[in-house]
Amino acid sequence: MSALETLEIETGPQPTAAVIWLHGLGADGYDFEPIAPELALPDTLPVRFVFPHAPMRPVTINGGAVMRAWYDIFNLEGVRREDDAGIRASQESVEALIAREHSRGVSASRLVLAGFSQGGAIALQTGLRHVDRLAGIMALSTYVPLASTLTAEASAANRDVPIFMAHGRDDSLIAIERAAISRDLLRNAGYKVEWHEYAMEHAVCREEIDDVAGWLRRILT
Repeated sequence: MSALETLEIETGPQPTAAVIWLHGLGADGYDFEPIAPELALPDTLPVRFVFPHAPMRPVTINGGAVMRAWYDIFNLEGVRREDDAGIRASQESVEALIAREHSRGVSASRLVLAGFSQGGAIALQTGLRHVDRLAGIMALSTYVPLASTLTAEASAANRDVPIFMAHGRDDSLIAIERAAISRDLLRNAGYKVEWHEYAMEHAVCREEIDDVAGWLRRILT
């Protein structure tokens, strides 16, 4: 499997922490690049933000059009069939990015997996199964994928990992009720989920960025 192409921003010299931030369906790594400086993290916390570009692949719900996607989406209504192979392939690719950060001196305990929509699903998929304790998992406007396999595959090391989940109350692509089911699934399994909801659609808002900034400061300092 070829390594993912990435865009990187370092907020200071010799980063002591990293955030791997995965974009949503049809976007690319540049989508969340502008948010890094808006977080206004302190100079005493130099962070490397890594924004990978998902592979190009046909997406069923979009008529088979080829676009950047972490996995295929077959349907939005009725019984959902998940792209197990695609999800696990992206999980493997993100694991490779975590390993690369380790080789550059950032341990798992100083690394956050973050993502929006599809990217958030892969952040949860990977982070909850990663063998070493992470600093945190940020899941924006998303849900837990392959939920039925989590109990068997969850990593004991990340049973107490801080999880930041946020969603728009007016999201018409991924209903907030679906995200709440994932939140409750995690909480019932003993995970520490910090939940936020906002008056927005399938997007990111200023209030959310401020909450993300505060959360990152708490878990990385």
